[in-house]
Amino acid sequence: MHRRIPICRGEVESEHGSKPRLRIWVDADAAPREVKELVFRAAKRLAIETVLVANQRLQTPPGNPLVTAVWVDGGADVADQYIATHARAGDLVVTQDVPLAALLVRKQVAVLDPRGDEHTPDTIGERLSVRDFMDQARMAGAVTGGPPPYGARAKQAFAAALDRVLTRLHSP
Repeated sequence: MHRRIPICRGEVESEHGSKPRLRIWVDADAAPREVKELVFRAAKRLAIETVLVANQRLQTPPGNPLVTAVWVDGGADVADQYIATHARAGDLVVTQDVPLAALLVRKQVAVLDPRGDEHTPDTIGERLSVRDFMDQARMAGAVTGGPPPYGARAKQAFAAALDRVLTRLHSP
């Protein structure tokens, strides 16, 4: 299912008074295909609603109605703003955007990057500082390179971290 208009959801408890269900959000513009595939399989296995957010059309996996896509307008950080507005405490967001991760961690949202690093209140400050330092170095003309190619080791680290975080969040 593909939506162009933002979805809204209330913070309503279930009829039995339990907490709202876990939702996985994927900052899909930059997420590697392998990461999305791992998330799709976990979502199907654990029956967790998953939302891909991007400023382009995305294909959702056939046969998995738990995965939907939200197509936001183009522009700087529009997908990030959408996720930051709609994710709630107890959800999981997959993103490599450190400023978005910082906003989400403050909201008690679990955040994983595609390489399997979990952003927490204890780690996000340092990661933001490093990110800002590297941005300043690039603006000053330094050639900083980029992350290594996304390979089997990164995929394995993400799969293990996804399993660990979902086990923690999905338990009753």
